[in-house]
Amino acid sequence: MSTVTTTKPAAPRTAAAAPAEDGRIGLRGNLRHIGALVRRNALQIKQDPESMFDAVFMPIIFTLLFVFVFGGAISGKGNQEQYVNYVVPGLMAMMGMNIAMGVGTGVNDDFKKGVMDRFRSMPIARSSVLIAKIVVELGRMMVAIAILLAVGFMLGLSVHSVVDLLLAIGLSAVFGASLMWIFILLGLTMKTAQAVQGMAMLVLMPLQFGSSIFAKPTTMPGWLQAFTDYNP
Repeated sequence: MSTVTTTKPAAPRTAAAAPAEDGRIGLRGNLRHIGALVRRNALQIKQDPESMFDAVFMPIIFTLLFVFVFGGAISGKGNQEQYVNYVVPGLMAMMGMNIAMGVGTGVNDDFKKGVMDRFRSMPIARSSVLIAKIVVELGRMMVAIAILLAVGFMLGLSVHSVVDLLLAIGLSAVFGASLMWIFILLGLTMKTAQAVQGMAMLVLMPLQFGSSIFAKPTTMPGWLQAFTDYNP
């Protein structure tokens, strides 16, 4: 006696299963992946507190250095308090520029260590890796700005409107995040972290010192004033 085995026909693929087979990840999945990677990056900072040295000490050193070195020369001896109110807003933008440079070197280092290759092999949203890094670096930037403002208040910084202060912090965050994407691109295209850092210094130094951060443009030559007018 022969037996006949029958197989059930495969169930048709439903519309709900199609996104998973196509490799698409929904908004909830993206947010979950971003949260997990933010936690990973935050734990890395916890395990390596030295990575926070630039965010903690850079605003203190820069504020004291520029106020007591340039403050007397620009605003007059004994008028450093007046110079504090002029330079601190510019230093807020400067914090974003310097921390953005570190993002590019960090991404390049992750590629060298094979971290990015590991992420590529995982079923996660590709954008979540970069967005999580931006979120964590923005957190580091907020720490730097908070310390900068604290030092500024100790040196005589005065704020007339809390709303304007919050708007200035928000604008600095947007400016810093925009630069981070540029430096991520540099980190992805250049071969070494040293090359990223060298290129960043070539770009950032003229932008920082060829601006109105440290001195009023009225004291500059005409051609430099024209550059300063278009310098973000």
